Amino acid sequence: MQSKNLKTSFLGRNMFYYKTIDSTQKELFRRIEENNIKNGTVIYSDLQTSGVGTHGRVWYTDEENNIAFSFFIEMNCDLENLNGVTLEIAETILQVFASKYDIYLQIKEPNDIYYNGKKLGGILTESKVLAGKVKYLVVGIGINTNKQNFPQDIKDIATSIKKEFGVSIDTKEFIIEFFNCFEKKLIKRIV
Repeated sequence: MQSKNLKTSFLGRNMFYYKTIDSTQKELFRRIEENNIKNGTVIYSDLQTSGVGTHGRVWYTDEENNIAFSFFIEMNCDLENLNGVTLEIAETILQVFASKYDIYLQIKEPNDIYYNGKKLGGILTESKVLAGKVKYLVVGIGINTNKQNFPQDIKDIATSIKKEFGVSIDTKEFIIEFFNCFEKKLIKRIV
């Protein structure tokens, strides 16, 4: 997916879409292992059969038109440079929802997106550190934009943009706007 609306120098310039995949995060790690990846690579999908959440939890992406993507960033910076990066990613997500859709959400630190006490999304940030330097960052983002049916064990604590606001979110448009906003913040951290 390339778009004339993408204004980044590297983030999102190499995108791969899958209708169905086990996990966008796992696919990035496979590409890293195969040394078949470029800086800024993005994997996004409509459906994930075994999406990954924090602490090894499952992230359910079993209905179409929800946001599920992961991206890879090469770097060679001190670990301290990335302090608070997950929170900054969450703030960028909220910024996009507010500016593009007039939707105002909350952050449950450090990595969850909430509305009215219910979880809408999450961020999984993983890094490779060698000799005190961060070599790369792999970030996975899942947001329930269209999900209507939640498993019994989470139906009272999870929700979606569609359920709460009745708004349809264009997944590709959201991802592009996120990268346009986030790359500027990221460069300040890794330069």
